[in-house]
Amino acid sequence: MKKDTQTNLIKSHKEKRVGKFGIDLGERGKYDIRNPLNELTGKEWTHFINSISETDFSSNKDELRLWKYLQDSVIPTYYTTNGKNTIGHKLRKIHPSPKPPALMKEIINFFTKSDGWILDPFVGVGGTLLGASLCEPPRNAVGIDLEQKYLDVYKKVTKQEGLKEQIVKKGDARNLDNFKEVKSKTFDLILTDPPYANMLSKKRTGGDRKDKGNFTSNQKDLGNINYKEFLNEFRLIIEKSLMFLKNKGYIVVFCKDMQPTKEHHNLLHADIIQELYKISNLQFKGYKIWYDKTLNLYPYGYPFSFVANQLHQYILIFRKEEK
Repeated sequence: MKKDTQTNLIKSHKEKRVGKFGIDLGERGKYDIRNPLNELTGKEWTHFINSISETDFSSNKDELRLWKYLQDSVIPTYYTTNGKNTIGHKLRKIHPSPKPPALMKEIINFFTKSDGWILDPFVGVGGTLLGASLCEPPRNAVGIDLEQKYLDVYKKVTKQEGLKEQIVKKGDARNLDNFKEVKSKTFDLILTDPPYANMLSKKRTGGDRKDKGNFTSNQKDLGNINYKEFLNEFRLIIEKSLMFLKNKGYIVVFCKDMQPTKEHHNLLHADIIQELYKISNLQFKGYKIWYDKTLNLYPYGYPFSFVANQLHQYILIFRKEEK
């Protein structure tokens, strides 16, 4: 929190001081003025760090109730993809894996303050940037992507929704240190969902036979290289991005596992964590699990064998430490 913002908060709640460092914010709980990370109260903080928590951004309460009795062990969300509260989903679905701006907003609210800066090296159609603009007050963000059509979609959505347009640059994340918009800033958070090797080009089976196609046709795209190359390239990009991340700043990475094969377990989240452990000043802090309830269930393997419906994604959380 900016010093003057914190001073105003203290003054406006002078009669609500609790002890030496606390401010009573009513239903929100008690805010500790020593908090160096965000503007959350202890109550709000506790909600976020719970590894099994529920968030609901859906207006369809009846449908949500039908699901709740079936599972309680993940973060279930139902972000509507129709109507006026979709934050441009009709445009953003051109991307094979658009992230819900409302979910990105919640993550950004936890890891940044009002004047915070966020970097997304694989911004796609701008879920991270839209999330930053949805925050109150809006955060600042820079996004990089190889594909101009995705960046154009992001800009259309900001105009359509009347949101603050963040900084976007067309280019290769491997060269993020060449962008003045990156070099001139110190970021509080890196939040991203990279293209995971050539997984989209793999043949689909079972009920879900719809091909989503590659992210781009660009051979430099991490989505067009083999898995081993991807892990190495991704680590190098994350290592380079640390140059522009503040000490004790966080890196949050979305990841979805693939179905296992005889050759490999395909636990992508485990391989990514192992690969990023090679970066000496980056510490893995844990993960959250996001269950997207808009996805369809398919009878994979029926009637012969068990094949999991992977409807969840990992949200991997790392922190930059001093060398």
